[in-house]
Amino acid sequence: MSPLLSRLRGEGLFARVMRSSAWTALGYGASQAMRLASNLILTRLLFPEAFGMMALVSVFLVGLTMFSDVGTGPSILQHKRGDEQDFLDTAWTIQLARGVILFLATCVMAFPVAAFYGHPDLIWLLPVAGISLLINGFEPTRIETAIRHLKVGRVTLLDLISQAIGIVSMVILAFVFQSVWALVAGWIVSSLAKLVLMNTFLSGQRNRIRWEPDAARDLMHFGFWLFLSTACGFLVAQGDKAILGKYLTLEHLGLYNIGFFLASFPLLLGQTVTGRILIPLYRESPPKDSAENFTKIQRMRLSLTGALFVMLAIMAFSGEWLVGLLYDARYSDAGGILVLIAVIQIPQVIGMTYDQSALAAGDSRNYFLLTAARALLLVIGMITGAEMMGLVGALIGQCIATIAVYPILVWLARRHGAWDPLHDSIFAAVGLALGITVLVADQTAIRALIALFGVGP
Repeated sequence: MSPLLSRLRGEGLFARVMRSSAWTALGYGASQAMRLASNLILTRLLFPEAFGMMALVSVFLVGLTMFSDVGTGPSILQHKRGDEQDFLDTAWTIQLARGVILFLATCVMAFPVAAFYGHPDLIWLLPVAGISLLINGFEPTRIETAIRHLKVGRVTLLDLISQAIGIVSMVILAFVFQSVWALVAGWIVSSLAKLVLMNTFLSGQRNRIRWEPDAARDLMHFGFWLFLSTACGFLVAQGDKAILGKYLTLEHLGLYNIGFFLASFPLLLGQTVTGRILIPLYRESPPKDSAENFTKIQRMRLSLTGALFVMLAIMAFSGEWLVGLLYDARYSDAGGILVLIAVIQIPQVIGMTYDQSALAAGDSRNYFLLTAARALLLVIGMITGAEMMGLVGALIGQCIATIAVYPILVWLARRHGAWDPLHDSIFAAVGLALGITVLVADQTAIRALIALFGVGP
């Protein structure tokens, strides 16, 4: 153990990757544990309709964020000038302007969104929740600098503290007012706490408004394709809720949201880890450059996918029991949703470590093509499935869409020397066996889902 611990304490690439991965995993696990604890408390203070309403609000906040992302964060992570203050200040200026525009956008779109979904409360909920987007625009680029150098420990701790502050305020307000407004207020408090903590406790120069033409040109060139990618990425990340919001009642959407929250823990954990470590890792150790680099990344990929598969299996086999343990009888139908979501996420886990290789190489254009294909196939799959079989059909359509986009993912990964056919073959076989076993073992839950949500819209 001594040589291993010695390597983990060093400043080499392996040590920084392992430390960053551990911090990210621990941070995400602690974050989800806090969210779960708050969720358990809030479900006893609020009704399912409140969670359905917040699901709609979050869809549009995340949508605005993704539809306006010009890639300042990934640009800092991969650009050769990512440590220069002029470059960082220009990126921060762009980010600040974006935050102001996003807040104004929530004000403009509130009325038409409320009219479309038939929920007048959204007229006020959206603009107030949009204050959190304005606050996020002021976050310092020291966060990206720490991630660029795979030093994420302090960033993770500060993230957790700010989340804890937001959750405590949310629970207190929910206890006092028993209203969906408590959830909105908690978001704002958490965003404000994060801004103060990051500015106070992260080392480095403070950002100031600056516009350097060369830096702005590079940021905009890289960010243009990433902007299009994140616009499509909204449909990938939030398309399920946006589409199901039209097909399900607020109560059923709230049940779906709870099932998704629990079932997606492994997938979102993997995305969080890869999002923080893979661009720096691919940048410093490109798999295309040598067999040694490829082998290092292959080992990381095998370990990560294997761990996520174990977690998916646990979620799938224990879904109904877990929901029954954590929630009261009003939320029992979320158990079957959890089981099905865990199964349909298996193909996503297999291919999650490839696309960041394109961003590390500055290939935002082809990254956009992949994301656009994902979004198009997802929307087609979910709407077609929802029209045919309601919620169950929408989830099946989502799974088929993920499999259909795999050839494009392979094409992109091969361009940057990242594709690993051995890894994919092994886990495709394991995933198929796991999915069949779960569905055969839990047919009761699937039948109950079909009966609950019906066939057709």
